[in-house]
Amino acid sequence: MALSGAARRVAFVTGASRGIGRATALALAVRGFDCVLAARSVTGREVHEYSPDQRRSLRRAMPGSLEETAAAVRERGREALVLRLDLLDPGSIDQAAARALEVFGGIDLLVNNAIYQGPGIMDRVLSLDPARVEDILRGNLSSQLRLVQHFLPGMLERKRGAIVNLVSAAGMSDPPVAPERGGWGFAYGASKAALIRMAGCLAVEHAGSGVAFFNLEPGLILTESMRVQGLTEDLLASVGGGASPEVPAAVIAWLASDPAAAAWHGKTVRAQPLYEKLDLGGQPPRR
Repeated sequence: MALSGAARRVAFVTGASRGIGRATALALAVRGFDCVLAARSVTGREVHEYSPDQRRSLRRAMPGSLEETAAAVRERGREALVLRLDLLDPGSIDQAAARALEVFGGIDLLVNNAIYQGPGIMDRVLSLDPARVEDILRGNLSSQLRLVQHFLPGMLERKRGAIVNLVSAAGMSDPPVAPERGGWGFAYGASKAALIRMAGCLAVEHAGSGVAFFNLEPGLILTESMRVQGLTEDLLASVGGGASPEVPAAVIAWLASDPAAAAWHGKTVRAQPLYEKLDLGGQPPRR
């Protein structure tokens, strides 16, 4: 089920402008994948976040863009295609998928990394606006399904390929505290719990197809957004956790290219323990 051999391999990575998505694209390029890089912002560094009470839009200057990721992929000797994709805009998803297929003919690896980040994810149940719930489910479930429906038929026809859905501990357990104290909201956890079910269902529906399906739970990851807010490796270590985006990226690249990854077909992979177990660190990643 792993992607191997001399044939050209193409990965479609969402949320590839920074964080886990960017690191994944670079890890895949090193493994020989050409990359389709998709996100909302193609060239800009400004992103929208929300205040702790999720009621005010904040603008932050963030490092990273799709164009910068593309340049880094090309430095590693692989092709890169940059496409705008908004998880709340089905038309942009359809257009991005169609363009990727037009350029490359097929996608061998889909990495559903991007998530909805906006109002509602930290709301208590009694405060939830149903319209926000629909946005969260669209951004964290329906859009991922839409991409799977675009690319899986080609994988099945070629009898090879892989799909990796980025999931979250929020979809596996109850929050330790209320949202405003550092937990998470019901709607966010529910959306990630629903996505977790996809890989196992696909593995059953397409048993023996040659296509592999994985969930990847990255654990606490130190992203550019967290750095902008003043968090560091030392601070995360002081509270007992955290890793760089290169850790889940290395695991995704391993799942996509090593035959031994077949043991995880249809299952949820916890990236940080597996990274340590397989000793995937190797040389320091190129920035």
